[in-house]
Amino acid sequence: MCYKRLREMRERHHLSQRQLAAELDMPQPQYNRYERGLRDIPTAVLIQLARIYNTSADYLLELTDDPVPYPKSEKES
Repeated sequence: MCYKRLREMRERHHLSQRQLAAELDMPQPQYNRYERGLRDIPTAVLIQLARIYNTSADYLLELTDDPVPYPKSEKES
């Protein structure tokens, strides 16, 4: 599965793969493999990306076309 929204969101936020990988505390080639769909994205990384982009994991995974994040639960407050 190719995660094309990962690239779209990264470019929309004017980030290079190197910058985003640094934000995620990983090597750039590792992030590149996620973006190209060569490796599955770990849940923790997916959550970080959703927070960075202020969207939902469902939007990043193309399960919805609505980029608005879900309301935070009381646990997250």
